[in-house]
Amino acid sequence: MVTGNTRRRNAIRKGAGETAFDALNITFMLLMALSIIYPFWNLALQSLNDGYTTINTLRLWPVKPTLFNYEHVLTNPYIWSGYRETLIRTVFGTALNLAATILGAYALSKPYMPGRKLWMLMVVIPMFFGGGIIPTYLWNVQLGLRNTRWSLILPGLVNSYNMIVMRNFFQAVPKDLEESARIDGAANLRILISIYLPVSTAVLATITLWIMVSHWNAWFDATIYINKAELYPLQVVLRRILLEGTQQLMDISPTAAETSQTASPNNIKAACVFVCMLPIMCVYPFLQKYFVKGTLVGAIKG
Repeated sequence: MVTGNTRRRNAIRKGAGETAFDALNITFMLLMALSIIYPFWNLALQSLNDGYTTINTLRLWPVKPTLFNYEHVLTNPYIWSGYRETLIRTVFGTALNLAATILGAYALSKPYMPGRKLWMLMVVIPMFFGGGIIPTYLWNVQLGLRNTRWSLILPGLVNSYNMIVMRNFFQAVPKDLEESARIDGAANLRILISIYLPVSTAVLATITLWIMVSHWNAWFDATIYINKAELYPLQVVLRRILLEGTQQLMDISPTAAETSQTASPNNIKAACVFVCMLPIMCVYPFLQKYFVKGTLVGAIKG
């Protein structure tokens, strides 16, 4: 009969190598996490420093803590107009992009769709070949999209990769559910809304996250199609502040001249970065739990 002490000793002898391996893994992961987290933390410290104090060594807290840099940034009208345009683009762009992706993926998931292989080929080809920046620009100008919000939404309305992932997910839905609905007289739209979407929470959340982050971080298309300052999205405003550092963007309050001695451009730039990325960082954790499941289930079949 094996006693409790014997089992414990066997577990210790058996787990010695595994314990060392786990310790190495944990140490490696902690160092990797630290290498990712500390740059953000260092940027946060820089944004909370007063005056022209800079951080050139490893620190865990600000040298001279202050919220003045954030006050300086949040009184900038360009930041708020950029927030407005980015929120409009993210909300409407995500909704339209997701709707187009769902409808296209549902149609492509049906083997009885006429010309299914041809349509699938048309979806796949843009993943490898594009029309180029100049033809795309000329086409959007001819459509009258320049200096409009639609120029930031319509050209990228459908993402081939997202549609393929969702199509594969729809193909994995049991056919019995659809057959039962058709027996009850449901049409395709009813089947999509009442059967496919409720069981596709993981892939919908995953693709929604991808689309939201893509719209929130986008800046290149706005630099091409938009030349009105009031229509600049947030990332373009941030880019101008970081790269150009124009005084018009940095000194924006009536008392800017009086406080310029305590306002470091580097500290204000660090505050701008945090103000721009904080909203999407707050949304990300709520959708992260669906990320792995939605990606795996949508990619393993097709």
